[in-house]
Amino acid sequence: MDWLIVGLGNPGPRYADTRHNIGKHVVAQLAERSGIALDQAKFDARFGSGRIAGQRVCLATTLKYMNESGLAIAPLAGFYKVSPARVLAVYDEMDLPLGQLRLRAGGGAGGHNGVRSLIRQLGTEDFPRLRIGVGRPPPGWAGADFVLSRFEAAEQAVVEALVVAALEVLQDLLREGLEPAMNQHNRRAG
Repeated sequence: MDWLIVGLGNPGPRYADTRHNIGKHVVAQLAERSGIALDQAKFDARFGSGRIAGQRVCLATTLKYMNESGLAIAPLAGFYKVSPARVLAVYDEMDLPLGQLRLRAGGGAGGHNGVRSLIRQLGTEDFPRLRIGVGRPPPGWAGADFVLSRFEAAEQAVVEALVVAALEVLQDLLREGLEPAMNQHNRRAG
């Protein structure tokens, strides 16, 4: 397997359309558009494999809650013998405005519990990630309440464009590699 691409989020219909599940949504859309069925379940993950842009990929979402993401992903990476440098996490980011994306080669958790779990279980911060901006909470909102909220109707057009942009970033990463995709898309994002 060349890549393991993981959409972070929470399980169940209660969380399906929340800001915290945008990473899970992006990976599900990538699977659908690529004809890869997420029909296998093992290690508390739902996943499927196939080829995208000539790369052998496993696309996965976890069946665990966000703060336990690493407990599902590390065993899946081990099963497919994918090094952390080829485990790409896709997740929501409050420190980016709604509509912005950042592709990174590694780094700390930045307060994100799902990423913290991945770092702990993979044993390294050196795994790539696509951070999807969901914006900061409005005054009076706690961060946890905000990420567990659904997008407002007025935000839907931005969210739809954001998902399309995220899919483009992932396609370019698989076609051209991490560094070229970072250079192209992070510069474009400003």
